[in-house]
Amino acid sequence: MIYKVTLNGKVYEVEVEKGEAVIQAEYEAALPAAAPAAPAAPAAPAASAPAAPAPAAQAGANAVPAPLPGNINAVNFSVGQSVKAGDVVIILEAMKMENEIVSPKAGTLTKIYVQKGAVVNTGDPLFDVE
Repeated sequence: MIYKVTLNGKVYEVEVEKGEAVIQAEYEAALPAAAPAAPAAPAAPAASAPAAPAPAAQAGANAVPAPLPGNINAVNFSVGQSVKAGDVVIILEAMKMENEIVSPKAGTLTKIYVQKGAVVNTGDPLFDVE
């Protein structure tokens, strides 16, 4: 079977047979022509400009960030509860794997930024522990 694969602007024709792949041809990819830029619209007066979006919740100095993007499957503690170092506070599902997000130190949870079912990105604050 022959496949065409585009990688870094080059097209590779690859023939795959019984677990073995052989490159048949290599050539530059034909990119579509860029559309001409539309002229810029005149600036609207400042009074009619839409309101700026509300700022995201500010993470505290002791916030524990999400180590990878994923979905929150469980929040095992609530604000005000005491935790020990190593307690599993949040279960974060990423790529069908459940990752335990633990408290880095003993203390009290002062804020939880996520809830079950939320989607987080890498670096998003999950909880504060003081």
